[in-house]
Amino acid sequence: MSKKVILGIIGLFLFMNGCSESSNYKLMQTKNAESKKPTKVTSQSIEYRILSQDRLNIILYKNPEQNAAVALQDLGQKMNSEGILVNAAGYITMPLVGKIKVAGLTQTQAADRITEAYKTYLRTPSVYLEVMNKRIYVLGEVKNPGVVKLDKEKMTLFEALAFAGDLEDSAVRDNIIIVSNDPQNGLVMRSVDLTSFDTMNYSELMLRPNDIVYVQPDGWKEFRVASNNLTAPFETISKIASPFVTIKYLKD
Repeated sequence: MSKKVILGIIGLFLFMNGCSESSNYKLMQTKNAESKKPTKVTSQSIEYRILSQDRLNIILYKNPEQNAAVALQDLGQKMNSEGILVNAAGYITMPLVGKIKVAGLTQTQAADRITEAYKTYLRTPSVYLEVMNKRIYVLGEVKNPGVVKLDKEKMTLFEALAFAGDLEDSAVRDNIIIVSNDPQNGLVMRSVDLTSFDTMNYSELMLRPNDIVYVQPDGWKEFRVASNNLTAPFETISKIASPFVTIKYLKD
């Protein structure tokens, strides 16, 4: 078989792989595109609502009466260091007042509910509440995929991508997928086009704790992977054969 025929077969193989859809490298695919159509996010749905298994940092500012101060002081250090776990039923257990349901509430609403519970024991209670385990997951075609710790209630998509080291050259930029766990609607998905400023909406760029950002690979990723896999053996053979070719050349 001539060299031209071999090169032609290799070229055809690479072309066919390049033209194929990169389905092997894509996550969150669906055969029912209509029912899974990305959902638009509204400004009202951005604010995070507490979920079961969240850990809460709760600081109670108090004007105590009688023995209330003693009970709160005993658990105060533990509450601040480890946080309070929201159980599967959506409740937390606080000293003196017992169980309080906080799942489904915003941080502000939960703080208000705890404050009301302590008014029986304290003159002017005030509560600071923050979710401790806030994070965002960035997957796909970014330089450093992984977990991004969220030190504030909200983060923009651009901030998350910056923490992940920016997009790879193989990233699809006009269809960034964001998956959120909405307490009312379950898992919801939306798409953001970073290539068009005119269609970009600020609320769509806002991320909430536990959001998943997925950057899809473009259609040429399989081509690049296939070409790398195909050229690697030839490079190895070339390195092995190089000394013998050099010796033959010197003899000639």
